[in-house]
Amino acid sequence: MRSAGRPHRTLIGVTALALALAACGGGDDGGDATGGNGGGLVRASWGEPQNELEPANTNEVQGGKVLDMTFRGLKRYNPETAEAEDAVAESIETEDQQTFTITLHDDWTFHDGTPVTANSFVDAWNYGANIENAQIGSYFFEFIRGYEDVHPTDEGAEPTAETMSGLEVIDEYTFTVTLNEPFSLWPETLGYSAYAPLPEAFFDDREAWLRQPIGNGPYRIDTYNPGQGMTLVPFEEYAGDDGARNDGVELVVYTDNSTAYTDLQAGNLDVIDDIPAAQLRNAEQDLDGRYINEPAGIIQTVSFPLYDEAWQGEDAATIRRGLSMAINREEITERIFQDTRTPATDFTSPVIGEEGGYDEGLCGEVCEYDPERARELIEEAGGLPGGTVTLSSNVDTGSHRQWMDAACNSINNALGDTGACTVTPVPTFADYRNRITGREMTGLFRTGWQMDYPLIQNFLQPIFYSTGSSNDSGYDNPEFDELVDRANRADDEGEAVDLFREAEELLVRDLPAIPLWYQNGIAGYSERVDNVTLDPFSVPVYTEITVN
Repeated sequence: MRSAGRPHRTLIGVTALALALAACGGGDDGGDATGGNGGGLVRASWGEPQNELEPANTNEVQGGKVLDMTFRGLKRYNPETAEAEDAVAESIETEDQQTFTITLHDDWTFHDGTPVTANSFVDAWNYGANIENAQIGSYFFEFIRGYEDVHPTDEGAEPTAETMSGLEVIDEYTFTVTLNEPFSLWPETLGYSAYAPLPEAFFDDREAWLRQPIGNGPYRIDTYNPGQGMTLVPFEEYAGDDGARNDGVELVVYTDNSTAYTDLQAGNLDVIDDIPAAQLRNAEQDLDGRYINEPAGIIQTVSFPLYDEAWQGEDAATIRRGLSMAINREEITERIFQDTRTPATDFTSPVIGEEGGYDEGLCGEVCEYDPERARELIEEAGGLPGGTVTLSSNVDTGSHRQWMDAACNSINNALGDTGACTVTPVPTFADYRNRITGREMTGLFRTGWQMDYPLIQNFLQPIFYSTGSSNDSGYDNPEFDELVDRANRADDEGEAVDLFREAEELLVRDLPAIPLWYQNGIAGYSERVDNVTLDPFSVPVYTEITVN
């Protein structure tokens, strides 16, 4: 994983910022860039991250873009296939799928020149897991033995240890990880940013590090002005084989994707990956073919605040099913998104394939438009809570206002009540996410998911497991948790996928969230750049972009 309140002011301000950054950042001669061979900086649109850029405290798209450019973990995901490939790890070995011996390459360094060692990972993971550090991605370390000692589940409880017992440094470039139980797919998760290493500088002066994060990826952060933008330049000593082919990337914050699109057409931007819905019909022609539209590991959903008493109980579950059947997905994806979305029929993504867990049609009639049945279900359950529902999302990116209006209109038409559903937009993505994590939602709210790694487990466990890091709805079903636990313990991928599918069937029954549509990766680029592609996560592969 976005205000139209002052569009003219926004247009002038952002365009001026883009030009100013281009002037100070370089252009064809590379400016202050320290490497690359692409003849200039790539200028790209961006949204302000929710949190500061700590790897374990970032679980949204905008912050994730930066972490993908500035960090490399034990593994990275192939930008074409999404396959997990070794990066800093030279090898990851196990005999029992529970204890793993990890050996690192010895030539990786951080941007400050210090080496990436076993301690860089072990210290980072212990920091990310510790409840006192309040990292939103701490859940990803739950599989490691001793997690419960540093992150107790009882409310108000304090940790009884500073480090997880399942992590042990063997020597400078070797460490072992012991999980609570076997998890055969665990190594495939290690390309996710929460597992990134951290340098000693982070622990010496965290506040200074947050002002200018130091990673070990192909780019290092040169300048960062929150709310305005960031400039990244190639890291000359980068040890990976996917180094930058340009002289850096300028990320410019936009609060209106229409403005970004206008700046792209005017030549003030090189890459945008959020084309306004109103422009999709003509984008390929407008951009003279410099337009990308391809499947990505993204699903858009709307969730319910199950922590709110109004949405609890069997009647509320019936109402949720009725609301799902009142949304005309086919019409919205065709008319608003010009078939750059596909109506969802499960909770994963076609990108992972059937072998990976995608199950076309799993949702059945619950995800089919049937206004008459929708009205019957909601009436049988006593009507909408309070007589009306709201639908919320950020509106600074993603053309969310348009589809929310359409979805509410669809619900209103199905129920025969023009006031049954109303849209409550939130101006910025950061504000919106803060409201969600603060559990302030009272009605339907958008909860799109961009996969962290290409496994069905990633589409289910973080979002719907009772203690999941992104369980925004507050869904808590012990039967679902047990199936997920069994799937993680499975001896092979086929058995694991079958168990995850059983768990997914519970989601169809309980419906803590409504699957809306699978989202394609969409991007446009200027004449100034070449080799623009999107990875399976729908993120531009910035390192591959060259500047003419």
